[in-house]
Amino acid sequence: MNASGTDLLLWVALPYICLAVFAAGHVWRYRQDQFGWTSRTSQLLERRWLRWGSPLFHLGAFMVIAGHVVGLAVPASWTEAAGIGEHAYHTVAVWAGSAAGVAMVAGLGMLCARRLLTRRIRLGTDRSDKVLFPLLSATVLLGFLATVAHNVFGGGYDYRQTVSVWFRGLFTLQPQPEAVSGAPLLFQLHALSACLLFAAWPFTRLVHVWSAPIGYLVRPYLVYRRRSSTPAPVSGEAHRLPSRRAV
Repeated sequence: MNASGTDLLLWVALPYICLAVFAAGHVWRYRQDQFGWTSRTSQLLERRWLRWGSPLFHLGAFMVIAGHVVGLAVPASWTEAAGIGEHAYHTVAVWAGSAAGVAMVAGLGMLCARRLLTRRIRLGTDRSDKVLFPLLSATVLLGFLATVAHNVFGGGYDYRQTVSVWFRGLFTLQPQPEAVSGAPLLFQLHALSACLLFAAWPFTRLVHVWSAPIGYLVRPYLVYRRRSSTPAPVSGEAHRLPSRRAV
């Protein structure tokens, strides 16, 4: 089936442009703004929302990313060869993905509410954050709604036969826009918002992902010793300063 001009624009040209911006943007950011390569934490300004929102968001994000790697990058034939049937994979993916999505949505909601409702944090929000948070929220919500609408309450949709084929084709330089053009609208919107998120990635606080302190997991233990206290003077012992002789 021949792809239309709109399909070529949305599912071939736009993804490659976003990937090019993603790669070149990181090189530019590293060379021009190494000191800004951080998460720009605002923990000192507010901790109550952050204490719950940040762990929920990051835990959900790690689970969602792992699920996307398996679902998009690993063909269905590979999981079947490993002894994981389609029904078992679908059941685990739906319920584990739903739990991860709930955690991620709840955590992101707390972080966004914290930024909007805390005046000091709101005043410190820069332009990149004003782009990142709406785009990240849209990507997360669209993915969560697609899973719930089609695979929890709907009749089920096997995105590994359509979206995954298109995704892998981008990296093998054999894009198949017709594979994703027939997917449900929520899946299409989720894929497009994810492309835009990757294009914005190097210009936002998301770059701190590449600076995660992985080395702390393998570094040797540091041994701290308490400084020994000064021994108490012996009873009756006089401490005298050396006398000076008159010259």
